[in-house]
Amino acid sequence: MSAEPMLPAGPQRGAAGAGAPWQPAPWQPDPIRQRLADYSLEDVLALPADAPRVELLDGVLTVVPSPTLDHQNIASLLWLWLRRHAPDGYRATQAVGIAVGPRNTYEPDVLVYRAEGSGDRHYLTPDQVLLVVEVVSPATRRRDRFDKPAGYAAAGIAHYWRVEQDPVRIYAYRAGDRPGASGEREYALVAESADLLELDHPFPVKLPIDEITP
Repeated sequence: MSAEPMLPAGPQRGAAGAGAPWQPAPWQPDPIRQRLADYSLEDVLALPADAPRVELLDGVLTVVPSPTLDHQNIASLLWLWLRRHAPDGYRATQAVGIAVGPRNTYEPDVLVYRAEGSGDRHYLTPDQVLLVVEVVSPATRRRDRFDKPAGYAAAGIAHYWRVEQDPVRIYAYRAGDRPGASGEREYALVAESADLLELDHPFPVKLPIDEITP
């Protein structure tokens, strides 16, 4: 999924109008720190309970948009399939972030990770992640097709799947062993299908697309 910049909002009054009791505004990041790009992973971990789900992009907090039903159903069905088929020692999960540095985090829709360490972590590191998946929505096309895969590959995550909707189609990518034209590792398309996705890596995959189609 993509992320949209968080803008400061002023205090909000109750819905009953000007005479309604004052109510505090929802949590928002400090606009000065946003302009200075001064946020870090420690700040994200310390966010209050009422804060929305966010990504940290070069020190700036951005909101992860709420998904549509179709988007979430596809992600959930794919998580369930990967949970059943992940290799020994690995697990699939949703809504867990990846910390790619002290000032950058990602929130993939689905990921497969090494099942080791404590279960109370909010973030994984790239070396713990086997596969990341993004389900593309109309508002997230550029980020899911270009920005996030570039970031995942540069961070050393070897496998990336992009799921398009209407019709559901999976594009599977694998990172090259050497830097590409950008000077960083880049993904190359290894398979795509709207019927049956078949792969040998990162583990044997025979995924009927209708099993993840709402």
